[in-house]
Amino acid sequence: MSDFFAEQTEIIQQFGWAVVHVLPSDEDPADTVPFAYTVGLTAAARPELIIAGLPPDLAHQLLNEVAGRVHDEGAHFHHGRHVTDLIVDQDVVILTGAPTPDLWPGAALARYGRGSLRLQQLVWPDPENRFPWQAGYPSEEFHQPLIDAPSVALARCRAPRSLAGPRIRRMGTRRGHETS
Repeated sequence: MSDFFAEQTEIIQQFGWAVVHVLPSDEDPADTVPFAYTVGLTAAARPELIIAGLPPDLAHQLLNEVAGRVHDEGAHFHHGRHVTDLIVDQDVVILTGAPTPDLWPGAALARYGRGSLRLQQLVWPDPENRFPWQAGYPSEEFHQPLIDAPSVALARCRAPRSLAGPRIRRMGTRRGHETS
């Protein structure tokens, strides 16, 4: 595991963050979904980012885009914010919360500790632009577990768009070059 962290440290030093993919193994329950998260943004006093239920390449691309905005451009995303320019004709909602057993950013927790880690999830919609907490979202087809986010704040995410304010781990760089 020390090689994993050494390589991760090199990537963080070069780009500002690394992306870690957690893929289901044959021993995991059938409804286990892949997820990916950043490691390194905490060192810049920013929340780490996590996304679930997407193919690794797409998850990697979305995390890198948002991490670049956060790290390089100083962007801040508040809980419940709709980000409208990541996916064509669809929003992504940012949730702020704590890790769960289904979304456990182990490498980030090992590096920074639970007390220092802040976490934001990029939540993607179904093709009708509905989110997992909304009626009609087909959770069987588009399963994505959510971090432990405050339910009161989730209510803000329900507002109309105009009002909405052993697993395998792969690590990659900001530029999309993955390493094993």
